[in-house]
Amino acid sequence: MFSTPAFFEDRADAGRRLAAAVAGEVLPEPLVMALPRGGVPVAFEIAIALGAPLEVLIARKIGAPGHPEFGLGALVDGQEERLVLNREAVRLVRPPRGYLAAEAERQRAEIARRRQLYLGERQPLSPRQRNVVLVDDGIATGGTIRAAIEALRLSDVGHLLLAVPVAPASAIASLRSKVDGIVCLSAPAFFRAVGLHYRDFEQTSDAEVITLLERARVDRGEA
Repeated sequence: MFSTPAFFEDRADAGRRLAAAVAGEVLPEPLVMALPRGGVPVAFEIAIALGAPLEVLIARKIGAPGHPEFGLGALVDGQEERLVLNREAVRLVRPPRGYLAAEAERQRAEIARRRQLYLGERQPLSPRQRNVVLVDDGIATGGTIRAAIEALRLSDVGHLLLAVPVAPASAIASLRSKVDGIVCLSAPAFFRAVGLHYRDFEQTSDAEVITLLERARVDRGEA
């Protein structure tokens, strides 16, 4: 992990560079899990480099009223859905009665839409007792990735390695005790936004996610 800022051409470039760093850290027969949408192009490069299966872990932030980027927690898909709240943030914001339930329901609908779109009738690969590499295109506050980690732990994941191209040093420090290892290419102390570390940070589309998941399966002879 480097404290100096790193800049990536795009998510694919970040994924290839991250794959080289991850290669020496993973345990046998890993499962690469990406947070869609932006984490998928990064994770695809890692999965191809490792010869590992690629799966999505759909997590949706529960934003604060009027400030959706300020996370109060996240809803995480899986064999058992997990709603993980940041109790400190909830106490600070004090959302109106019923807000969290209503926002969770709204995000539940989006998770269902994405699950159908990305997986169709296919059952998602289970992380239970697997050596998982959890990937995103970067971490800002860490709320969503923290919820994803907690959900994986509750799902009885085996070894859990977090791999991200860039994150604030404070976020990495707060996550170290929650995973078995972290690979982060750049963790500057002064951090503004994930997108500022990419020359091309265009939003990843659903179509791109579907294409990359299919390409990963074809590469492994699974489709």
